[in-house]
Amino acid sequence: QVRLVESGGGLVQPGGSLRLSCAASGSIFSINTMGWYRRAPGKQRELVAVITSGGTKNYADSVKGRFTISRDNAKNTVYLQMNSLRPEDTAVYYCNAGRVMTVVGTNDYWGQGTQVTVSS
Repeated sequence: QVRLVESGGGLVQPGGSLRLSCAASGSIFSINTMGWYRRAPGKQRELVAVITSGGTKNYADSVKGRFTISRDNAKNTVYLQMNSLRPEDTAVYYCNAGRVMTVVGTNDYWGQGTQVTVSS
């Protein structure tokens, strides 16, 4: 069984910064992609940023230049550094691990979500 544990959410003022972390644990052989999605109130879940095991990154247009995704493959951990936060970044942020290879096969996994609130 693979478990994703997120941390780092909270309340921040507009223009502030937060850093999210997500650690994957379990009998993991490899993880293809790790990323962050978010769901704002009344909206569908959307991709924020994703990074492959080789380091290729992809960002939503709305966060380019403000958010940075990084990954520590040895620790099966992904980070999201969020700067210049705006009220519209308020959402529940979910960690995703894609094509995780374990002894029982290959699957995708999700974290439980962490709340990010940007408000003065």
